[in-house]
Amino acid sequence: MILTNENILQGLPPGFRNITVSSGIRAAARRVPNKPALICGDRQRTYAQLIEAMNRVANGVMGLGLLPGQNAAIISPNALEYIEIVCGVSDIGAAIATPNPKLTGPELADICNDAQARILFVHPDSLKTVDRSLMKTVEHVIVLDKQYDDFLKKASALFNVPVIPEWATFSIPYTSGTTGKPKGVMLPHRARSMTFLGYAAEYGIYSPDDYFLAFAPMCHGAGLAYAMSSIFFGGTTEIMPSFDAETVLRAVHSGRVTGMFTVPTHYHVMFSMERPLLDSLRGNRLKGIVANAAPLAQSTKEQIVEYFGDGLLHETYGSTEAGTVSNLRPQDQLRKRNCVGLPFVGTTIKLLDDKGEEVGPNEVGELFSTSPTLFNGYWGKEEATKETLKDGWVGVGDLAMRDEEGYLYIVDRKKDMVISGGINIYPREIEDVIDTHPAVKESAAFGVPDERWGELVVMAVVSNEGTSIGAEELEQFARQNLASYKLPKKIVPIECLPRNANGKILKTELRKWYAKMKADGEAGS
Repeated sequence: MILTNENILQGLPPGFRNITVSSGIRAAARRVPNKPALICGDRQRTYAQLIEAMNRVANGVMGLGLLPGQNAAIISPNALEYIEIVCGVSDIGAAIATPNPKLTGPELADICNDAQARILFVHPDSLKTVDRSLMKTVEHVIVLDKQYDDFLKKASALFNVPVIPEWATFSIPYTSGTTGKPKGVMLPHRARSMTFLGYAAEYGIYSPDDYFLAFAPMCHGAGLAYAMSSIFFGGTTEIMPSFDAETVLRAVHSGRVTGMFTVPTHYHVMFSMERPLLDSLRGNRLKGIVANAAPLAQSTKEQIVEYFGDGLLHETYGSTEAGTVSNLRPQDQLRKRNCVGLPFVGTTIKLLDDKGEEVGPNEVGELFSTSPTLFNGYWGKEEATKETLKDGWVGVGDLAMRDEEGYLYIVDRKKDMVISGGINIYPREIEDVIDTHPAVKESAAFGVPDERWGELVVMAVVSNEGTSIGAEELEQFARQNLASYKLPKKIVPIECLPRNANGKILKTELRKWYAKMKADGEAGS
């Protein structure tokens, strides 16, 4: 059946109105049409200009034959045009895939082919990577330069927004693919709109008076969501094409920024800056900072609080599939160590053992969550969807426990858990101890095969600049806080930990690195 405004609304209460990712932006534009919505360098879009661009994108893609239920794609670093393209495409009932522009040509082609993208928007910086000959479904390529400007000029600025079912998919970010081929995560309008509302309730940084600094990659679900939330509520979002620590801190120090979204890697870079420069950029007008994507070491949390100020830091836990699952609020940052807080607004959590029964306080179980922010499933992968989304609950393989107050602690990824001699060992627990050593910048524990024990724990350690630490000293340090069976059997130095664009440590790469070291005789006895 072809969806029309009439049959979508048939049988619904007369006061029902769909909520879409652009509905808040369109409402804000009616209130403050001349206010800057998006700023990027010396360019900007007022709300009126943004809505006009969204309308022209919608009309333009329809003119190229894109239909509701079909897909487009955008390959671009953060850019002023990113949000208007996502909104314009989704406003006709189509969806847009958002692959990481740092991927190789074949990897980008695989994602565009998997998503069956018919129209491709490409930033000029990505043109040298994109291999059109490998793309089987793309019919039109629009480069974000004069060609995009001409594309907009040819399309009408008038657009009668249709009723888009709020369960329709608006974007398809792709997973990082650390355990296989990347999967397209179908995010519906309702889930993201409810996410925006949750952000506003929880973080206190999204209102018409707020100014958000967006430098996390918008090709990822979280990077785009946090950037869009500000303009959903009538604020202003400043987009940075990429992360530069000094540029970010200067913007924050200027006093114009009230909120920002970060990942742990950002802080590693910031706090590695020369101390005189870092100290000269202290002071801000921030109302909140959100950290996500990978766990923050307790020592890093303490640095953030000391540098930016108390009462600002929120550490959230979640996934692209489930949305934001929990949040550790500022007042709990230093009180609850290595914790990711309480369930997010509108979210219910359960921790299950291997028999599917809920575990008690301080017991480890696999984490499942349900909320209005769940994904629609993986594009074209029904079996993978069934494995992750069961009876309205999403589980992505994370192991966690709750304390007596109900606060949540992520113990580890289920796939990263090490079973040595039949005993479960959680690498994150070891990392949390090792990272507190003053000579350690960061560490990562991982399992490697062993004939006798099944698996052994290996520890890769990055030392702080100007310091060094021996394996024996670290082992003695760990013994003070860890049971003997949890101690790493090998502690090896590494210059830096391999990470994906979200800041998540790639333990598959660490296992390959260690195996090569061992084969080359460099891993010690």
